[in-house]
Order: sequence, then structure tokens, then C-alpha cells
Amino acid sequence: MIASSRRWLRRNQTNFAVGAGVLGAGYIAGQYVLSKVAETRQRMSEDRVAKENLRRRFQQNQEDCTITVLALLPTATENVLQALPVEHITQDLQQKKAERLGRSAATLEGTSLNPSSGPSSVADEDGKSLASLQSEGYIHASQMTASGSSSDNPNTQRPPRSKAQLWNDLKISSITRAFTLLYTLSLLTLFTRIQLNLLGRRNYLSSVVRMASHSPQDPTISLQNLDDDNEQHNYGNDFETNRRFLTFSWWLLHRGWRDIMEKVEVAVKSVFGPINPREDIPLEKLSALILEVRRQVEGASPEERRSHKWLPYLLPPEDQEETVLRESGMLSNKTPPSSQSASMPSPPASPPTAPTTTTTTTTTTVTSNPLRRLLDETADLIDSPTFTQILTLTLDATFSHLTDTQIRTEAYKLPSPSAPSSDIPRIQEVPDLDMGLAKAKLANILAVMTRQAHAIGSGVPNVYAQCVEGVRELEAFAAVIYSSRVEMDAALSGDGNLESRTGAGDAAVENGEKEREKGLFEGVWGRITG
Repeated sequence: MIASSRRWLRRNQTNFAVGAGVLGAGYIAGQYVLSKVAETRQRMSEDRVAKENLRRRFQQNQEDCTITVLALLPTATENVLQALPVEHITQDLQQKKAERLGRSAATLEGTSLNPSSGPSSVADEDGKSLASLQSEGYIHASQMTASGSSSDNPNTQRPPRSKAQLWNDLKISSITRAFTLLYTLSLLTLFTRIQLNLLGRRNYLSSVVRMASHSPQDPTISLQNLDDDNEQHNYGNDFETNRRFLTFSWWLLHRGWRDIMEKVEVAVKSVFGPINPREDIPLEKLSALILEVRRQVEGASPEERRSHKWLPYLLPPEDQEETVLRESGMLSNKTPPSSQSASMPSPPASPPTAPTTTTTTTTTTVTSNPLRRLLDETADLIDSPTFTQILTLTLDATFSHLTDTQIRTEAYKLPSPSAPSSDIPRIQEVPDLDMGLAKAKLANILAVMTRQAHAIGSGVPNVYAQCVEGVRELEAFAAVIYSSRVEMDAALSGDGNLESRTGAGDAAVENGEKEREKGLFEGVWGRITG
């Protein structure tokens, strides 16, 4: 029997081998498929968690941008209000009116004759205009202090000006002040978005690299060196570099706004200069005048607007970068400040910096590789056509709110176009709603702009900042910076060392990489907006 069993096994050994091979191959294939399915599920779960983490970080970053803008805007507002003291001119006009009324009263008492109706009507009209300009007490505290000090010291008083000169100065200053603050708000918002989103994606990329370098199966606790002297921070994610990079908003708050004001003032004088403050202006004409001012400032055609350079208003030249860091308190002052620095407004308070151990401060500290790369990326984004496009949209939103909402309702007494239909009475006079027939004196419009200047710079809540935040393309622009630039860094870093790229000496390679970055940036932006 044993022999027969052996013969049976010998005759069927091929069948047994084939069956075992089939069963083994099936088991291996099944395990492989199950492992791949589990791996795919895990990858999908990790991608979902990563996307949710990225979305949450992005939303938090945008909220930080809004808070930062509202914290920095009062600094620029203070400088603009001091440079264009509209309330001081209003006080001079009131003083002129009081002197004229005193002389008229003395003349009436001496002559006892019937006064003519002409001068009294002119005086009443001036009084109404001045009353509207000073209504609601919109005089800044710093300006009241400066006014009191200038009146106490006769040596600091300005030379006397006629009533016509005062009205012209009031007209130019009030319009220029409101428009300058609108430009400053839009530029500060975009600049802050660029800064914080660049830093946000660097922080995110750095955290991803740290997580990827630490295996989840490894129970060992690894201590990370987060000091500023850590050479492993290939993505510039160190505290000192971030602080210095954020400090460059000082240039717009203390220097750039003045250049904007000078350019806006030239345009305002050209457009509004010939108009008499007592002239009645239709709302359509006022919108056309404001649009002409914007054309002279930004450019009359799309080509001119795209070619307009906003970079000098937002970032200093390379030879003045150290000055910005020193004036903002980021670098220790080894030499006494110059007279020019002493006369400049004090920068906003910044966190205390650790004392430097070097004996001299050179430009190499300022232009270190991480900071230099951040500044170069910021300059490239500001010079891109997309930046100009987003800036135009934000300016459209703020100017539209000023003209179509505030001036329309306060100066022209028309209902706001955004008001619900239930707020408008069913029975009303048609001429009151006709933009072509509705008119307002320029003096009343100036009063609204004078009040709105304070609302633009320090309103709570700041409706103009809300208008800027409501631009949909602004969030898309921030998303492009935050997300696509992560892909660019990962693609351009190669072995993960971004510093080797900045130190390359081949100019052709560097220019090619910049063109590649620009093409990828514009491509992602086109997919989002298209």
C-alpha cells in the first residue's frame, strides 16, 4: 500500500506543484492588491487631511492679514492728516468770516442805512458751507494740538491768505487727502497679503518637510533646533528673517504715502482746480471727474496701467534697505541719528530686538539669502500684471463706495443703490431719484470727503477695508501666492536646498528660473480666474 501511494504521488506530483504554485501566486497577488488598496486609502486620507490643514492655515492667514492692515493703517492716516490739515483751513475760513461779520456790524451801526441783499446772501452761503465742513466735530486731536501751538507762537504762523486762496486750498487738500488714503489702504492691503502669504507658505512648507523627515513608526523623540543660527532652515523659516521682512511695510507708512500724495495732488489740481466750490455739480459729472483723476494717477489705458510701477511706493531701493531696518528699530544705531531721521515721524512700536554682537553693521546682514529671496519674490509679485489688475479692482470698490454710497446719500440726498427696495417709499418724487437732475455744491461734497477721510483711516468698523476684502479676486490672488508658490519652491529647490539657488553665479540660469516662476504663476492665476 505504501508503494502504491508512492506511485500515485509520483504520477500526480506535477499537478500538485502546479496547484501549489497557483495558490501561492493567488495569495501573493491578493496580498499585493490589498496592500495597494490600503496604501491608496491611506494616501487619500493623508491628502484630505493635508488639504484641510492647508485650507485652515490659509483662512487663518487671511484673517491675520486683515488684522495687520487695520493695525498699521492708523500710522499712515496720522501722517496724511498732519500733511493735509483740512480742519486748520476750515478754522481760518471761520476766522475770516467772523472778521467780515464784525466789520459789517460796525458799518451798519455807523451808517444806519438799508443793507444790500447781495453781500448778506454771499455771507449766508459761505456760512452754510463752513457749517457743513465743520459739522460733527471731525478735527483730529493731533491737529487741534498743532493748531493751538501754532497760534500761540506767532513765529510759526503761516502768511495770511485771502478767502479765495483758503477755499482753493481746502478744495485741493480735502480731495487729495481722501484719495491718498484710498490708495494707501489698497496698496497696504495687497502688500500685507503678499508678505503674510509668502511667510505662511514658507512656514507650511517647513512644517511639511519636518513631518516628512520624521517617520511615524519611529517612537524616538527628536529635538528640533529652531534657533536663528540653524543652517538647516533652507526655506527661510526663522524668526529674525520674518521680523525683518515684515518691517519693510515701514516704507509705505512713512515714505511711500508721501509720493502717492504728491502724485494725487497734481492730478486733483489739474481736474478740480478750475471748479468753484459754490458750483453745483451733478453726480454723473462728479463720477467723471474722479475717474479722470484716477486716469492721471494710474494710467488712461490698460497698457498704461499695466506698465505703471507701484514698486517704489512699497519697497525701498536696495541702498536704503538698511535705513528702513534702522529707522524701524530692527538694527542698533551705532551713530547718532541725522537731522533728516530726527524730523521723520516715529515708526510704530516694534518688539525689542536682542543686542547684536558684531562690531559693525554692514549691508550683508540686510541682504542675507533668506531675506533677499523674500524681497525679490515680493518685488516680482508687485511688478506682475496681476498685481495691477487686483489693485485696480480694489480701488474700484473703495472709490465706488465713496462716490455711489457716501457722497450720494450725504451730499446728494439720494438713496444708496445697495439699499433694499423695502427701504424706498412706494410713493416718491421722480426727480429726487434722477442722477441727471440731482446736484450738490462742491462745498458740500468737500464736507463729506473731509469726514470720510477719518472713516477711511480709522473707522470702526472700517467699511472701506471691508470693501477691499470683498473683492473676490483678492482672495484668489492670495491663494495663488500661498498654494502655487509652494509647488514652485518644491520644483525649483531640487535637492531641497534653496540657498544653493540664490548663490548661483550663472545669470542665464537665474533669468530662466524667474521666467519659469512667472509663467507658472500666471498660468495658475489664469486657471483660477478663467
